[in-house]
Amino acid sequence: MPAEKDEHARMPYQFPMPVDALPEIVVPDAVPTDDRLWVPQAENVWFRPLCLNRSQGYWTNLLKVRKAGVLSRHRHPQSVHGFVLKGRWRYLEHDWVATEGSYVFEPPGETHTLVVPDDVEEMITFFQVNGVMYYVDPWGKNLGYEDVFTKIDMCRAHFERVGLGADYVNAFIR
Repeated sequence: MPAEKDEHARMPYQFPMPVDALPEIVVPDAVPTDDRLWVPQAENVWFRPLCLNRSQGYWTNLLKVRKAGVLSRHRHPQSVHGFVLKGRWRYLEHDWVATEGSYVFEPPGETHTLVVPDDVEEMITFFQVNGVMYYVDPWGKNLGYEDVFTKIDMCRAHFERVGLGADYVNAFIR
């Protein structure tokens, strides 16, 4: 990338953004101190929505787990990206462990069982999930699913329940 070497180097771009471009999302308290911003997903499991993209069918969130054990067995028909911020976890189907600072790419078609080890008090991981998560039993029988729309519904109900209002989720929807 060429560097500007004149007095315009620190000048902002001088033209308007595209008329049809969506507004950006900035979440200054991505790891919040206000527990109301963590949406319960299961016992001892919460997520913090960051971007819920309806038009492209993906979501980004922080996943927080505060108890060791099996979180879920699921399949991804599209890719998933993860970055571990705190703690560690692994999949029963693989021999690697995702530790603080680890990046994980999960290819389309991957089916795995997320486990948080017994000695981890809290795990927080950033995930970008594209498409659907299918929850399955050990033999692949469908037990349920999540997609960006079920995530939005969970957020609306939770934010209403905790006094932030159902529309609070709109800040994360694109």
